[in-house]
Amino acid sequence: MKKHLLGCLLLAPGLALAQTSFPFTIKGKIGHLNAPAKIYLMRGSEPADSATFKDGAFELKGTSDVPRAVDLLVKRDGKLGEGVFGAIRPLRVFLEPTPIVITSPDSMQNARVTGGPVAADYQRLVASSDRVKAKMNSIGDAASKASAEERKSPAFMARQRAQYEAVTKEFAQSDRDFIKANPNSWVSLYALTGSMMAVPQYAVEGPLYEALSPALKNSPDGRRYGAMMQGLKAVAIGAQAPNFSQKTPDGKLISLTDYRGKYVLVDFWASWCKPCRQENPAVIKAYEAYKGRNFDILGVSLDNEEGRAKWLKAIQDDHLPWAQVSDLRGTQNAVAQTYQVNAVPQNFLIDPSGKIVAANLRGEELQTVLAKFIK
Repeated sequence: MKKHLLGCLLLAPGLALAQTSFPFTIKGKIGHLNAPAKIYLMRGSEPADSATFKDGAFELKGTSDVPRAVDLLVKRDGKLGEGVFGAIRPLRVFLEPTPIVITSPDSMQNARVTGGPVAADYQRLVASSDRVKAKMNSIGDAASKASAEERKSPAFMARQRAQYEAVTKEFAQSDRDFIKANPNSWVSLYALTGSMMAVPQYAVEGPLYEALSPALKNSPDGRRYGAMMQGLKAVAIGAQAPNFSQKTPDGKLISLTDYRGKYVLVDFWASWCKPCRQENPAVIKAYEAYKGRNFDILGVSLDNEEGRAKWLKAIQDDHLPWAQVSDLRGTQNAVAQTYQVNAVPQNFLIDPSGKIVAANLRGEELQTVLAKFIK
């Protein structure tokens, strides 16, 4: 999925940290910066604290309920301004009881971070993901070296998409391997809740979550993720697909149960989603191959009311012949929430009895899976 932050092997001490706030200290020296230069401690896009530099030195202190990731942002003019991060890359660290020390001869980009066990775990996770990230960069480099004509060719775009998808899966697997090997680490909770696994699956991430220590599962992020896992369990492969009803662009109410007795692909997408639009040709190809063989598709759009016209135009421009429904509530679409869809494209293949038999089928994989079920 972003992106990495976490970690440490805490065992019994971890239980205490999950229940009691602890003081933290972040200090260091970045070159010879002086006022008005400031360093900001960011939680999300909001500043939680700041300090002014004096001959490069700074110190931030506070308390935290659990070890958690924060971003450190240096602004030489001392002002955050609009956009907050802009082109400046922040430094991500983990709050923990052991003081965090940051040193650099010039900038955060060249900073060296030392700390406690959480910092050590995080560095191991980053090192693992950096090896995969190098592959992603090489794909981008190859694309930049291609001619404009090559980049427009369907074969080139399909190859690039397949390569990016493969590396994205490798990112996710790298995180999963770390989590499996470090079930007591706060970094594992971070990797599970905020990594490249943008589309978690109960069958895969569920066991990883259940294997985490009680301290991690009982933390605020752990409880939220646990609730999401329960939601995913309801729409996991093998579960009965929850029924729903939404309207087509012309106001006709369509229910999932209308498709009982045939295979149906419930396809979540949106007109503003570029990967969705890029995936549509493969979905159309599958539809044309199986539409007369007890198979249909039902599109569910995450467009909002303001984007209604763009939704209708996308249906027309992409030549989507199957039924389309939406409540036009955008990412708050009721069906998307029921099916725990937090990113698009996503899809669910449902059999004639209403059972979910596959999910998130991409490219040629869609027809490969359909061939297994539809003879």
